[in-house]
Amino acid sequence: MLTKRKSGQASRTRLHTLMGTVASAPIDRRTFLRRSGLAAGGMAALGSFQLGTVQKAAAISPPQPGVPIELKKSVCTHCAVGCTVTAEVQNGVWTGQEPSWDSPINRGSHCAKGASVRELVHSDRRLKYPMKLVGGRWERISWDEAINGIGDKMMEIRQASGPDSVYWMGSAKFSNEGTYLFRKLAAFWGTNNQDHQARICHSTTVSGVANTWGYGAMTNSFNDIRNSKTMVIMGGNPAEAHPISLQHLLEGKELNHANFVVIDPRFTRTAAHATEYVRLRPGTDIAVLWGMLWHIFQNGWEDKEFIAQRVYGMDEVRKEVKKYPPDEVERISGVPGEQLKRVAELFATQKPATLIWCMGQTQHTVGTANVRASCILCLATGNIGKPGAGANIFRGHDNVQGATDIGLDVVTLPFYYGLTEGAWNHWARVWEVSYEDLLSRFESKDIMETPGIPLTRWFDATLLPKDEIEQRDNLRAMFVQGHASNSITRIPESVKGLAKLDLLVVADPHPTTWAALAVQAGRTENTYLLPVCTQFETSGSRVASNRSIQWGEQIVAPSFEQKDDYQVVYRMAQKFGYAEQMFKNIAVEGDRPVPEDILREMNRGGWSTGYCGQSPE
Repeated sequence: MLTKRKSGQASRTRLHTLMGTVASAPIDRRTFLRRSGLAAGGMAALGSFQLGTVQKAAAISPPQPGVPIELKKSVCTHCAVGCTVTAEVQNGVWTGQEPSWDSPINRGSHCAKGASVRELVHSDRRLKYPMKLVGGRWERISWDEAINGIGDKMMEIRQASGPDSVYWMGSAKFSNEGTYLFRKLAAFWGTNNQDHQARICHSTTVSGVANTWGYGAMTNSFNDIRNSKTMVIMGGNPAEAHPISLQHLLEGKELNHANFVVIDPRFTRTAAHATEYVRLRPGTDIAVLWGMLWHIFQNGWEDKEFIAQRVYGMDEVRKEVKKYPPDEVERISGVPGEQLKRVAELFATQKPATLIWCMGQTQHTVGTANVRASCILCLATGNIGKPGAGANIFRGHDNVQGATDIGLDVVTLPFYYGLTEGAWNHWARVWEVSYEDLLSRFESKDIMETPGIPLTRWFDATLLPKDEIEQRDNLRAMFVQGHASNSITRIPESVKGLAKLDLLVVADPHPTTWAALAVQAGRTENTYLLPVCTQFETSGSRVASNRSIQWGEQIVAPSFEQKDDYQVVYRMAQKFGYAEQMFKNIAVEGDRPVPEDILREMNRGGWSTGYCGQSPE
């Protein structure tokens, strides 16, 4: 098991002699940054020499003997399992990393992705300073120049074309508190044109699950999966996508002697652990799920008592399922009838059973229907609301569940409050502004209560004629914070849309594909790159796929001129003249809102989900 990266060498080389004086003494943060540049230059110079040995890759910031170690805890960013990271900090430099033994999720383990999170902070690809395209070339500018230039242009666009002419694209990489501020800023700007990554990955899960039993989230914890007697994965590959979650699945298989079934077009690394592998044709998920239900109903394996007490509409499902006998399902999906019958019997009779999926189910044109069918299978067999039984959806980003819950979404306000007058009145009371004040910021009451443009179709609002969109003018500006470009299939439309924008702002720790596509689109002016912090250079809470909430500490301060998400939102609100109203109950230290205060305000207003009563304390 990897404990932390060290720079110790198996044998001494001439490179050790040349570089030894650079790396031997304890360093502070300023010295570390200076030496990083020296080391890079030195290695470039040495690159042409053949020293005769294979060199070990040294850690960019090795542990410093004799220097006190401060331990900080945060949450891994590379998937939604929610593993805790324990960082070792010396003189303000992140020098070591351990998986956290007291975390109930990763329990002293890291996957290869989690073991590398430190490199996000130290990456030489980080944006260091605000940048602006001038005549087709990137030029360094100050934060004041950036905020003033962006703000003036956005206000000019708003004056001419209305608030809906600006799109606010947020991120599942925000903390909960950053998500809330970004959604609040969009409300004060006067638009519902704001969204984030879940629109692409798991929006079908949220709608499919929520419309089946009320809340679009995973039903169990990762730890509870080991209590299952039958685990079926359909549309997921946790061995590679969510490696730590596989530990919990394998405990179920090996300690609880559970059946482990993988249904997938590919024989994946997860399938290699399965007790039964089912290969289906891509896109035939519904036929397979209905085929399982056909066997369940035909053999009387359904949970009749559970259906009678807890489910309505199952008779309509029975009628639909009759259209999918074994021969028809095999013709559609390629899955042999006897194998599907065997899997259906396991799921219905070897209980508790859990059905697990990821984006193999969701990213289809019929993704919501796939999800609905999966949930119905759980209901028909009574595999819901019990230890080890449920629908367990493994999400992709570390806070995609939190960002969805907190309303970074075109169809809701925070915590799944809708866009109705009553919902707006509720949040007006929480924010201590009048409903009339919020209403005045929108084009109309109808627009205020109408869902915005989903990020998957933002370019339509740029490219379509004005009379084909429901807002006053085309989309003319985008503020993109923490989000890469749309799916590869939409790059041609994205490039065309970017070319037509009057303003593009990209705020990210790294220059993303948005910056590359902007240049590809021929943009030469009115395009900005803003350097923001990684989550390890700020603090805040995050929600894992299983709905567990964790607080991440700030591990190190930003190295150059990066600002965190809270600061970016505050500076923009300040420029627009909203800061006094937006932050009246949130303390601001310098230009940084205090995340603990943001969380307190969130929980004064969030009464609809499991966040009730959460506080920094």
